[in-house]
Amino acid sequence: MDRRTFLKTVSVAAVMAGTGSAFGQDLKPVVLPGPETDGGMSVLAALQMRKTTRNISPKELPLQTLSNLLWAAFGVNRKAGSFGKPGRTAPSASNSQEIDLYVALPKGVYIYDAVPHQLTPVVAGDFRYRAGRRGAGTAPVNIFYVVDRRKYDLSSAQPDRSIGDPEIQKSYYYTDTGFIAQNVYLFAASQGLAAWFHNCDRQNTVKEFKLSPEQSVLFAQSVGYPG
Repeated sequence: MDRRTFLKTVSVAAVMAGTGSAFGQDLKPVVLPGPETDGGMSVLAALQMRKTTRNISPKELPLQTLSNLLWAAFGVNRKAGSFGKPGRTAPSASNSQEIDLYVALPKGVYIYDAVPHQLTPVVAGDFRYRAGRRGAGTAPVNIFYVVDRRKYDLSSAQPDRSIGDPEIQKSYYYTDTGFIAQNVYLFAASQGLAAWFHNCDRQNTVKEFKLSPEQSVLFAQSVGYPG
């Protein structure tokens, strides 16, 4: 069995089991396998199949599938984007890339770092239940969408000077979250997976995910095999 075939079969849980201490308290970064960027169904076919599925199996996803999912959601698809930053699979206001994906897995919460394409540990423990919906807490993957307002460029050189207005920022980050969530929906449709975008526990996750005052939890999205 070659490495690519292995990654398509080994579960996320199996990989995570080797990243922590004996007590599960010290998580290590997880370097994701390179995303598979070809194959699958057409965009039109995925749009035809796109839907919300609330009944999600707790069965773990293969690591390769998780890698593909996160890349499709908000990964790097070109080295040179606008404003001197890499381009991503979803747009953002002035390429601010202000939405972070906090990925809650059974062993812990990680932030998806798109440029190295890896999961960086945030906190050990199972916080999937903070997705706040019946059935969502047992989904193998819960993505929490977190805005980091520090990523907005408020310099006078910024062409979009209105970006400093909190109400304008709000319109941007809610819209940008929607772009990413739709990418997740289309990826799930193309792979025969279930996806569900919903509200979540915004109050407790702020402390548990060690967020700053400039960060806010917006929504969550559960992904897995159909139940």
